[in-house]
Amino acid sequence: MARLKGIVMIIFGAMLWGATGPMMEWLLEERPIEVAPFIVLRLLIAGAVLLLILRSQGKRVGLIWRQKAWARQLVLFGIVGMLGVQFTFLKTIEESNAVIATLLQFLAPIFVIGFVTFSQRRWPPVYQLLGIAVTLAGLVLLLTNGSLSSLEVSKSALSWGVTLGFTFAFYTLYPARLMHEYGVIQTVAWAMVIGGTVLFITQPLAVFRMIPMLFDPTALVMLLLIIVFATAGFILLLGSTQFISPVETSILSSFEPLTAMVVSIFWFGQLLGQWQFAGTAIMLIGVVWLSVAGSKASKIEAEPPKTM
Repeated sequence: MARLKGIVMIIFGAMLWGATGPMMEWLLEERPIEVAPFIVLRLLIAGAVLLLILRSQGKRVGLIWRQKAWARQLVLFGIVGMLGVQFTFLKTIEESNAVIATLLQFLAPIFVIGFVTFSQRRWPPVYQLLGIAVTLAGLVLLLTNGSLSSLEVSKSALSWGVTLGFTFAFYTLYPARLMHEYGVIQTVAWAMVIGGTVLFITQPLAVFRMIPMLFDPTALVMLLLIIVFATAGFILLLGSTQFISPVETSILSSFEPLTAMVVSIFWFGQLLGQWQFAGTAIMLIGVVWLSVAGSKASKIEAEPPKTM
């Protein structure tokens, strides 16, 4: 039953997060909105609401700040993880579109492998090198549509997309101990408040410039829907890791780019080229291969040696 719960959580979480991409793309294109103030409002509103709900349930939401070690980890996660993912995701959408941004996010496993390789000072195993090669081959097709003489995606979009892959890898790996100690919702809520506050401090005037847009009923409704969908998606995606394996998480998270693609096709009429579709499939295969092979390797290493 717990495994089924995890599967349902990852599917719905991936679909909700995937759907927010086209919604944010529409808001950036149709309304005079800047990325920074949009993220500030989104994070602060969602984080504050979640903390109020937890407090109303009797949770001691301020306890984490009494432990300096945990507080430092939370601040780092809020800035690099939560704010990093939000900002780079929106900037990638702004420079390309929701589908490309969602797919570039799937570069995260390569950064994870790179971090492990650097920290352990040894080359990754063959299966990881093969998975990286397959994923990068798919990325090349996605970016060039089969023509190496030109890029279908701007260099700026590619730069933001690669950074998105890094921040998403950090977002999924770093808060594991925090979530175990304080719960998924409280960790996500505080990270949102921290990320939103830091960005507000750096760009307060941009936030005030956005206030008149909140009187636009259509824009306000879209903003609220994005906040609800994205927050629920974050919680479901992170929460599912407590019930299902990383392999299942990787496979089922493919609903995210598929959802973004389907919504973009029907909403914007955006169609990827023939080779871009092929590149998308190859990228997903590479990511799933990295997870499946990695899970099998971990099980083999964990098995005790057989005795005669």
